[in-house]
Amino acid sequence: MEVIPAIDLKEGLCIRLYQGDFTKEEIFSDSPSSTALRWVREGAKRLHVVDLDGALMGSPLNLGSIRDIIASVDVPIQMGGGIRDLESAEAVKKIGVDRVVLGTIAAERPEFVRGMI
Repeated sequence: MEVIPAIDLKEGLCIRLYQGDFTKEEIFSDSPSSTALRWVREGAKRLHVVDLDGALMGSPLNLGSIRDIIASVDVPIQMGGGIRDLESAEAVKKIGVDRVVLGTIAAERPEFVRGMI
């Protein structure tokens, strides 16, 4: 089994939504890179980053924070949230994301997933 810690980002902050409700959030940290470092120090071999703003708006919006995370740790980063076209997938790969995670688009447009593969 592989445990992959997740860092959920909203407006550059590490948060947790209560039952997925964007109006009910708890802020855990204002430093995504410090949070990432803590997970790696605790043994994480990979991190999962979710751009909640991107998921809500349909395109990645926290690329600066994700870039900072990538620069601060030496483990692969997988990322999801708002990746609904090839350009978005290429943009996150370009900043150093190892794996692109597709969610909504995979359910709504399986032909897009086939094209990405």
